[in-house]
Amino acid sequence: MVSRIAWLYTALVVCSAVALVAVTPLPPGAGSHFWIDLVILQLLFLICASTPTPVAARQSAWSPSSAASLAAVVLLGPVGAALVGAVAVVSLRGQLRLARRLFNGAMYALSGYLAGQAFAALQHSYPAAHPFGPPLARYFPALLLPFAAAAVVHVLANLSLMWGVLRANRGSGPVLGQMAMESSLPLLLVSDLGSAALGLVIAALWAVMPGWMAAAIVLIPLFVARWAMGQFAEQQRAYAATMAALCQAVETKDFYTRGHSERVSRGSGMIARQISMRAERAEALTFAGMLHDVGKLGVPTKVLQKTGPLTEEEYAAIQLHPMRGLEIVREIGFLNEALAGIMHHHERIDGRGYPMGFAGDEIPEFARVIAVADAFDSITSNRSYRKARSIAQGVEELRKGAGSQFDPVIVDAFIAALDREGWKLAEPADAPPDDQIVTAQDHDDPTAPLRVIESA
Repeated sequence: MVSRIAWLYTALVVCSAVALVAVTPLPPGAGSHFWIDLVILQLLFLICASTPTPVAARQSAWSPSSAASLAAVVLLGPVGAALVGAVAVVSLRGQLRLARRLFNGAMYALSGYLAGQAFAALQHSYPAAHPFGPPLARYFPALLLPFAAAAVVHVLANLSLMWGVLRANRGSGPVLGQMAMESSLPLLLVSDLGSAALGLVIAALWAVMPGWMAAAIVLIPLFVARWAMGQFAEQQRAYAATMAALCQAVETKDFYTRGHSERVSRGSGMIARQISMRAERAEALTFAGMLHDVGKLGVPTKVLQKTGPLTEEEYAAIQLHPMRGLEIVREIGFLNEALAGIMHHHERIDGRGYPMGFAGDEIPEFARVIAVADAFDSITSNRSYRKARSIAQGVEELRKGAGSQFDPVIVDAFIAALDREGWKLAEPADAPPDDQIVTAQDHDDPTAPLRVIESA
């Protein structure tokens, strides 16, 4: 899905790319060799761009095509580099829609153009009449610094434009997918710098062999880089699949909490964006929100589904579920700070929560965020003992608990995020099958405290 703001942003990027290329002259002495080299590099770029490897939960993809753009910077100059990148519009990836094709072409064109200008501004070793072309041996050392600057400009321009369209399109696509894309930007930065370095290798090969042969030879290391990135991305997707399976296992224990983990994860992400949390921490927070109740797997089903008051022993079992959750997922190394959110999401600001009785700033930030999102979804979802409350009623309950149960700053951030992004309420649950036992009490719902009786 593409928001209206994202369309306007794409139009601005496209118009900027067309205008800059149109007003910039070709390099002095550009003849038939210029156009031949341009076509070869465009084909190299197109091959790479048409066979990317998925990253960020398959919401985006990476290819080593920047190597062809950086080679064009050295061989053809700013306009040539822009024309090489512009062929992303005709990428052979059939599933790309028009908005994404236009944006990709303009993004790579602008990145190539700016990199070419940075290279031209810093390199003074070539004769003035021929500022671009295959690097000769006596000029090569002097090109290293200008090329490094061009590579940095290319990668930063590329990722900045990508980050801009993500921000413009926020709220119009899958929330977790967008979070994953934003958190992938540092990885893409490192990967693009590595592939950009191959651009200088391509340019150097151009000086000792025909261009088509240089392009063919360099395809091997480019596709090795693509394979390595694909392996890393596949590992990340395996992590996500593991978490999804854990959540599904938890939700089979209670008919009325289907989808609860996903909504808490989404609400946690909304708060993270509202308080400008770093992308990598925000992604970890969404993982924590998804897995916050995984400890229910360690609580007897008869306790979770009990229809009457809980005994003290049964209530103690409920209070231990955050610690059970920590035990289950503590060996998943990439969760890091998310573990604290899972462990402490039932602590209260006034110190009356569990399992540790932390108060105020003793409670980790992730836990304070999850507590708000968790309670809000419980209030606005159907339960066996009541109908779902409205969003306004959920907000009112959060305000009542601010300062005692919830962090007031987090509550205010969540309410502001609700006003900006809205909230998709849980689908009404159909009546459960006759043999399906459902929970009569909800330890996440602040409007319905658990009833506890002394053990017999």
